[in-house]
Amino acid sequence: MTITTCGERRPIRVAARGRHLTVDIHCHLGIPAADAIVQDRYPGPPPGINDFTSARTNEVNRAMFASMGRTLNTVDTRLADMDRMGIDVQAISPSPGQYFYYTDAETGREAARAVNDGIAAAVAAHPDRFVGMGTVPLQAPELAVAEMRRCVRELDLRGVEISSNVNGVDLHDPQFRPFWAAAEELGVLVFLHPLGFTHAQRMSEYYFNNLIGNPLESTLAIGHLIFGGVLDAHPALRICVAHGGGYMPGYWGRMDHGWRARADCSEHCRHTPSSYLRKLWLDTLVFDQDQLDSLVRTHGADRLCLGTDYPFDMAEPDPVGFHRRLSDEEQAKILGLNAAALLGLTVG
Repeated sequence: MTITTCGERRPIRVAARGRHLTVDIHCHLGIPAADAIVQDRYPGPPPGINDFTSARTNEVNRAMFASMGRTLNTVDTRLADMDRMGIDVQAISPSPGQYFYYTDAETGREAARAVNDGIAAAVAAHPDRFVGMGTVPLQAPELAVAEMRRCVRELDLRGVEISSNVNGVDLHDPQFRPFWAAAEELGVLVFLHPLGFTHAQRMSEYYFNNLIGNPLESTLAIGHLIFGGVLDAHPALRICVAHGGGYMPGYWGRMDHGWRARADCSEHCRHTPSSYLRKLWLDTLVFDQDQLDSLVRTHGADRLCLGTDYPFDMAEPDPVGFHRRLSDEEQAKILGLNAAALLGLTVG
């Protein structure tokens, strides 16, 4: 069965080990070489990373990274973990902590190249189990476009992962239009994954900067792409949003009403916001089966992809089982066929 739609690039042949092909579109690989580059020039924790984190959350985070560091930064145990979870293919993307947007442009480009080379090497070691997504230095959009072209044309990476803002600048800003134009031209998947919330003065306790902040960042990013006209200007973009798309899929009626009722909500987008929302892909990392059912009902099984957030503690522990009460056709699409089409995979 051939389901390749990822531009004109060669299909990547993969195998389904169970009833359905299963592709994890949301999992991460850390590349220590990139950290070394940045730490040499920007020693210590990234600026702002602890601004909205309580002492207790920092304590838990340190323990988490200590326990999973080898799992995050190598592929030593991944295949066994994938087999245990029923995952045929991981679409590995950078650890969000390796965006490095806060660095100068040259350091950002050098670190991004190290990340992308490391991910390409992991894919080359297990080409039937891994497909790669890279990173780009969006603080310098012209360098980001050049590195994205290298990812696609030289490294055969099938996507790029970006954050929901760049140093507090939202993604509809005119400076990023060349990036969106190039992503559309290349037909590359853009995986939108936030890294905490930028103005989280009230979210420091209880890990709210992640639990509430990450979905809120995804919501804002989608809103800016829609209301800011990016999806009108570049209708062929292929964007998948992490964490079920945040809160927008559950409350799009308010966006549509604002678009109809207010001139300041409709001046840059031509159609109701919900019509653009359904042109995006979302992962299914929502943890609750009623919420999954709601996504299938309102967003459609054709635009949903299994995601785990491996190997972090906020990962879904039973990704295949989480989808079992869906119909067989819905499972086939969500577990693997939709992601396979986005990433240019062929089953056989």
